[in-house]
Amino acid sequence: MKTEYRLRSYLLFLHGVLLLGTVSLYQQQPLLMLALELLLAASFWLCWRLCRQSLQPLRYTECFQQLLSEQSYNHRLHANSDPQLQSLVQCYNDLLARLQQERLRIGEQQGLLDQLLEASPVAVLVFDFDDRLSLLNASARQLLGLADPLNRPLCDWIDGDATFFPQFSPIEQQRVRSLLPQLQQLLPQQSTLCSDSEGRRFRCQCSQFIDRGFSRRFLLIEELTAELHSSEKSTFDKLVRVIAHEVNNTVAVTGSVLQSVCNYQKQLQADDQQDFAVAIAAVQKRNHSLGQFIDRCSQVVKMPAAEPQPTDLVVLLSDVMYLCRDNAQSRGVQLQWQLPADPVWLLLDPALFSQAILNIVKNALEAAETGLQLQPTRPAKVLLSLVPQPQGWQLSVTDSGDLLRDVEGGQLFTPFFTTKKGGQGIGLVFVREVLQRHGLPYRLASTDDQQSCFEIWFSSLKSS
Repeated sequence: MKTEYRLRSYLLFLHGVLLLGTVSLYQQQPLLMLALELLLAASFWLCWRLCRQSLQPLRYTECFQQLLSEQSYNHRLHANSDPQLQSLVQCYNDLLARLQQERLRIGEQQGLLDQLLEASPVAVLVFDFDDRLSLLNASARQLLGLADPLNRPLCDWIDGDATFFPQFSPIEQQRVRSLLPQLQQLLPQQSTLCSDSEGRRFRCQCSQFIDRGFSRRFLLIEELTAELHSSEKSTFDKLVRVIAHEVNNTVAVTGSVLQSVCNYQKQLQADDQQDFAVAIAAVQKRNHSLGQFIDRCSQVVKMPAAEPQPTDLVVLLSDVMYLCRDNAQSRGVQLQWQLPADPVWLLLDPALFSQAILNIVKNALEAAETGLQLQPTRPAKVLLSLVPQPQGWQLSVTDSGDLLRDVEGGQLFTPFFTTKKGGQGIGLVFVREVLQRHGLPYRLASTDDQQSCFEIWFSSLKSS
């Protein structure tokens, strides 16, 4: 210690000068010189001891400062028998003990928080003071697929050169890029529903917390697609059951009355009989169409539970395509399919799944025919392909209609929503229900080459 060194140097210098002063008395008064030298020796010993005792608290303070700088809170200081020093050392030790307990408590809380964040199904994004990403949990990494996201703002992935995980396809990257601008625009304490290009819907909430006196924001992203689909299906089921009960009773009575009214046609004048017959036929046709519409709605509501069994997907798809071949020729659409030569055995309900594929192909044929009417110079075609993937198979039905480019992805599987003239908006609801009962991921969207594609992925775990 510099203070101790200077003080002891001063004592040595002072007593050395006094000692030299007493040497001058050696010849005149030797006894006085001897007494003075003894007195100086006693003074030097006493001052040295007092200096050591007075600087003892400073030594403990330096040790305490070193422990604080090294964050060695588990060490303790030991004092001598001096009561005052013992009180000071006890105060330092109590402070070290409190710091150690606080560090353990914060460490345990941080560990619990980290585990909660990693296990949470809600995606969490935390930003620093400059609005750059500082933390993403596992759900956020899986949802967004941002590569090397730390210390980078979200705008780097919106309009910059930031990259995604290698396993993220260009379509998945496009989906994330459609969601990020909505996240970027969220203000603190704001909550809203967002959707991506595939129609997946999320509840996004922006909040903030105080860090070192300044606010930092974080985002919570919770996917609601399955929950909203379940709510929509429950509402759709209740609505259809109520309407079906009333409409079926009305259609049955109306059909019977119309059939009875036809018996009065011969009682009319000859000039009126033709008009009467045409009017009754139109009403009967409309009555029959209404009954068919209710039947199609009831098929979705009363769909039986899926009964998966080993099914050769290649044979099932081939049967559907041969069934649709004449329909495609009548519409002027070229129907093609590419299937593996070997069987592909999967656990499927053949009745439900073949009906779902039939609806998908039928929609594709109608879209290709509409596209041909809009662009006569462009060939109308539908292609069904089944290709292997690293973890299963991918089924794609692509049509040249390109009628979904301006349609929001979340509307496609909404009951009663349709892009076809005279459509009822029931077919895709049926398809969605079948695929969800099989636990198969799917996607319907426009492609970059001005086509529409319905994709279904079969995991290897679904194989028999």
